[in-house]
Amino acid sequence: QLQLVESGGGLVQPGGSLRLSCAASGYTLDYYAIGWFRQAPGKEREGVSCISGSEGDTYYTDSVKGRFTISRDNAENTVYLQMNSLKPEDTAVYYCAAVATAGSPPPITMPTLYDYWGQGTQVTVSS
Repeated sequence: QLQLVESGGGLVQPGGSLRLSCAASGYTLDYYAIGWFRQAPGKEREGVSCISGSEGDTYYTDSVKGRFTISRDNAENTVYLQMNSLKPEDTAVYYCAAVATAGSPPPITMPTLYDYWGQGTQVTVSS
């Protein structure tokens, strides 16, 4: 079964950068759409970004557009989320998730459509 492991989280000051990684095992990610989601204490899970399995099409929620970049390295079976210009409101546990699809990824507004989830990595933005 596909397994996902997130890494790269940590503590940064506002305006700083982090690069999150989502490493897969069990199957290659070529045929999976990957989404990044985040959840802060007391808040609902929020879709951040997603990327298609074969075409590499990307989508971002408005609050991170222009600051975050999602990318794939299928040879390493890894998806990345580069986060720049971080703000305190970006503080959350970040999760990657996967779903098998031949076309466009499910909307990140519908996290229940993603089947496989990692354990999460903590991102804290604070001065």
